[in-house]
Amino acid sequence: MTFQLKRITKEGVPAALQKAERYRFLNEPSAAESICLDVLAVDPDNQQALVSLILATVDELGEGLSGGAVADHARRALELLPRLRDEYKRAYYHGIICERRGKAQVRQNTPRSGEMAYDSLREAMDWYERAEAMRPPGNDEAILRWNTCARILHRNPSLAPSVEEAFEPSLE
Repeated sequence: MTFQLKRITKEGVPAALQKAERYRFLNEPSAAESICLDVLAVDPDNQQALVSLILATVDELGEGLSGGAVADHARRALELLPRLRDEYKRAYYHGIICERRGKAQVRQNTPRSGEMAYDSLREAMDWYERAEAMRPPGNDEAILRWNTCARILHRNPSLAPSVEEAFEPSLE
């Protein structure tokens, strides 16, 4: 059965964005995601809705998703980044996506999840460094996130880069 989605009014956008934020704080990311999609249907360039949608999408990574679902949620969030007009925000939220993906990979505790988590957290740190280089004065959020990733890596020795196995071809 298919249902026709109802459109909200442009006048209702500010209240809807407040509700989306509230649902994120209540740990109901799918409700927040739905609201953001409703806002973007009537205001496709709404930057606040895009940021909230990115965050709601990666909030769902904390819900014990499987490896494929983690990758899918991260991909969906990454696809939204080009719609952000601010270069700093694109870099910062790219870091957020990688960090949350890494944390989800840590929780998976599957073969090679430690290597994948390490790679994701290091990628997040790289994005935070890019954001730090262009941050507005007094904005240290990229530094705070970089430090969080560094502490996660320090506290979890099982998170390590993959070791490339040496390949020696047979001469037979």
